[in-house]
Amino acid sequence: MSGDLILVTGGGGFIGSNVTAALAARGQRVIVCDWLETGDKWRNLEDVDLYDIVPPTLLNETLRKHDDRISAIVHMGAISATTERDADRLVENNVRLTIDLWDWSIASGASFLYASSAAVYGDGAQGFDDDWSVEALARLRPLNGYGWSKLVADRRFARDVAEGAPTPRHWAGLRFFNVYGTREEHKGSMRSVVSQITPRVTAGERVTLFRSHHPDYEDGGQLRDFVHVDDCVSVILWLLDHPEANGIFNLGTGQARSFRDLATSVFVALDRDPAIDFVDTPVEIRDRYQYFTQAEMGRLRAAGYDRPFASLEEGVAGTVRDWTQRYGGNR
Repeated sequence: MSGDLILVTGGGGFIGSNVTAALAARGQRVIVCDWLETGDKWRNLEDVDLYDIVPPTLLNETLRKHDDRISAIVHMGAISATTERDADRLVENNVRLTIDLWDWSIASGASFLYASSAAVYGDGAQGFDDDWSVEALARLRPLNGYGWSKLVADRRFARDVAEGAPTPRHWAGLRFFNVYGTREEHKGSMRSVVSQITPRVTAGERVTLFRSHHPDYEDGGQLRDFVHVDDCVSVILWLLDHPEANGIFNLGTGQARSFRDLATSVFVALDRDPAIDFVDTPVEIRDRYQYFTQAEMGRLRAAGYDRPFASLEEGVAGTVRDWTQRYGGNR
C-alpha cells in the first residue's frame, strides 16, 4: 500500500509520542489520535510537525476520511495502568479497539503494529519466551487485568494466523518490558523509576525503592529488563520498513538488571553519591509483584533486527541528560 499517512494511536503518550517524533523527523506525515486532557501532556508533541491530531471520539471518522491514504497504524493507545480494576474499561480500550483496528487494517491493506506487554507473562513461571503459538499463549496467566487484556488480543490474532483467517498484510505485536526515557513526565505515578527519581536526586534528596519480600532477592535486588524508549522506537521504525517481519515479538534488552543498579545509575549520571532507602511493597500489589523479568530476544533477532540495545548505564545517562535539558534541573 502506498498511502502517505501513518496513524499513531496514543501518539501523545510516552512511547507513542517518541514514535510520532521519530516518524515526523524522517519526513513522514503523521496523524495522532489521543486524549491530551488538562495537564502538560501536549508538551510531548510541542516540537513535532503533525499532519493532524484527533481525539479518540473521531477515530472512526478519521479512518473513513483517510481510508486510502493510511499506510500503517501504530497502535500504542491503551489503558496502561497495571492497577486498573475496571475490567469493562480494559475490554473497551485494550481489547475491543485493538481487534477493531486489526479488522480495519485487513480491509484497508494497511500495516498494523500494536502494543502488547510483558505483563502477559504473569509471575514468569512459564518463562519469557515470545512463542506466540496458540498452545503457548494458552499457558500464560497474567497477574492483573491489564496483562489479561493484552493477552486476549494476542490470542485472537495468533488463532487467526493458525486457522488461516485473514490478517493484515503486515502486522506485529510488541511485548514491551520496562520502558524508560524521555517524554513520560505526564504519567505521574505510573512513569518509570528513572523519571520518578531524577528530580529528587537532582534536588539532593534521598530516594526510596521497594523492599524485597522474597527470600531469593535482597532489597533493591528485584530484577527487570529495562529498555530505553529510543530502542523501542528503533524497532518500530525497523518493522515499518520490513513488511516481511510478522508476528509477536518481545521488546526488551535480553538482560535483567536490578532496581538498585537503576537508581545507582541515576546518581552516577548526576555525579552524586547513592542515597537509597527502602519501604515495604504495598500490600495491595505484593502478591502480584514480579521479582524477575528478562526478555527472550531470539525471535526479533531472527527476523533480522541486528542493532545493539543501550546498556542500562548508557540509557539512564541519556535520559537524565534529556530531562536536565528539557527542565533545566527545575521541576
